Amino acid sequence: GESASAARLTRQIAACARGSAAEKVFGPRFFGSGARSTSSTPTRSRARARSFAGASTHGKGVSPPVATRVRPTRAPRGAPVARAASESPYASKRPKVSPEFECPRLTATRDLPALTSPFAEGGEKHGYGLGQKFVADDDCVLLNALRYEALECEGNPNAEGCELNLDDDFVDVDRDPDEWRAQWAMRAGPREKIYFEPSKCKAAIVTCGGLCPGLNDVIRQLVITLEEYGVSDIKGIKYGFRGFVERTGELREPINLTSAVVDTIHLNGGSILGSSRGGSDVNEIVDAVQEMDLDFLFVIGGNGSHAGALAIDRTLRTRDYKTAVVGIPKTIDNDILLLDRTFGFQTAVDEAIKAIRSAAIEARSARNGIGLVRLMGRQSGFIATHAALASGEVDVCLIPEIDTPLDGPGGVIAHVRRVLTKKEHCVVVVAEGAGQDILGALGETDASGNPVLQNFAKFLREEFKTRLGDLDPDIKYIDPTYMVRARQTNASDAIYCSILGQNAVHAAFAGLTGVTVGLCNGHYVYLPVPPLIKRAREVDPNGRMWERLRLAINQPVYREAKAGEEAGETKKSAR
Repeated sequence: GESASAARLTRQIAACARGSAAEKVFGPRFFGSGARSTSSTPTRSRARARSFAGASTHGKGVSPPVATRVRPTRAPRGAPVARAASESPYASKRPKVSPEFECPRLTATRDLPALTSPFAEGGEKHGYGLGQKFVADDDCVLLNALRYEALECEGNPNAEGCELNLDDDFVDVDRDPDEWRAQWAMRAGPREKIYFEPSKCKAAIVTCGGLCPGLNDVIRQLVITLEEYGVSDIKGIKYGFRGFVERTGELREPINLTSAVVDTIHLNGGSILGSSRGGSDVNEIVDAVQEMDLDFLFVIGGNGSHAGALAIDRTLRTRDYKTAVVGIPKTIDNDILLLDRTFGFQTAVDEAIKAIRSAAIEARSARNGIGLVRLMGRQSGFIATHAALASGEVDVCLIPEIDTPLDGPGGVIAHVRRVLTKKEHCVVVVAEGAGQDILGALGETDASGNPVLQNFAKFLREEFKTRLGDLDPDIKYIDPTYMVRARQTNASDAIYCSILGQNAVHAAFAGLTGVTVGLCNGHYVYLPVPPLIKRAREVDPNGRMWERLRLAINQPVYREAKAGEEAGETKKSAR
């Protein structure tokens, strides 16, 4: 009865209070393998309890001796723990970096002597504390933490997180589709052994592509970390890749970078080095790299810039040159594969929210007001999606990844009409790459090879005026593009940029090349460039993030008008 159940529950609660007895009540899976008693009475593990229970010296009814827990003596902080590989119970199960994410090393083709890091014990920088936090080369990070991610990719290979191409040689297409395949990447961080003499190193930094919040932050941290290692010859290449070739004139000469020069540059947006799209011939750039006798080249840029960095690295390898080429992923659109995010993205979302809220104020202040905001997002609608969800002001969000039919009861125009009828105002956010299927491609490309896009937001403005003319909408159009990308970083991006800059320098000293550094699954990793630049990362229109946004703003799935629907909608609107 109920009284018996209550008594049983009371006994269970009392057992929990007695510490280790709680494990007997709820089972070991509830507490995990390392649960400790909260009581003052010494506890014993389940294995020890079983051994006592089965011992011949303790008969039935005889209490086994209580095991006294002895705390082992701790080794000095930072001291290596001597343990043979065979002694570790996990030695045979230790994960390895997946073949597709193996990072190229200069030591694979060149005989570079291993040197002890200046931060290691006995080194001149050991007192800084970095020597206690070295990362081993076999340390790795799990990229796909959840089993469902791998299984969802089987039926939806274009979903977010399903970046691997089944045509690649390293992908096991014959494996069981229900089998979860872990993907491991190399953990980023300082190594105890380095392959360059810091005092003799020559390094160069270049920023490529469009502006993005955080460029100066990364430059600053690269310089500071290089100097901490002991590098004094650090050059800043002006105006992107073309600065390697077009170096005539005082304003085009590389800048000598020191910690004093970069001390406060993070307080300003833009890049102290300038930036540009496109650049010179790869062979000309490599000629300049060899002429400058560079040991390290740090390329800060997006997909196109990383493709350029990869081409430079491969040409250097062909010429048997020892320069380490390391990328730092920069794109305001957050469209680089595998990475949790790119630097500058969160700052861009913050700034976009300001524009959205201004548009919302304008819309609410007029009868049937429409606030129309155009945000960056050439191929990926991450800024529009996140800003729309965070602002709490948006009614319609249009991104490149979804269909945006205008006609019929299931189209954009009808939805905006319904919102105006209900609220007498509407806020519409449009990513710059949305609606290109309606406007058609121009067939032109910019200096980086990106297609030139038509302005769908301005097209919508005219459509709203025409098709919603009976409501006499008051439309305010806002395009904050250059305001977003030119500002300094917020706190989150500033921290991210600093860590990226540090880890990029650690990668170069470790002899890695043709790699980039980023945040994956909450941890910093080194990744080879090719898997990152296969295509642009996109918002998954069938994924959870987009579903959350649609739920928050009550946006339907837009669909093409069926035969007869458009005419019916037109008559309804006229009434």
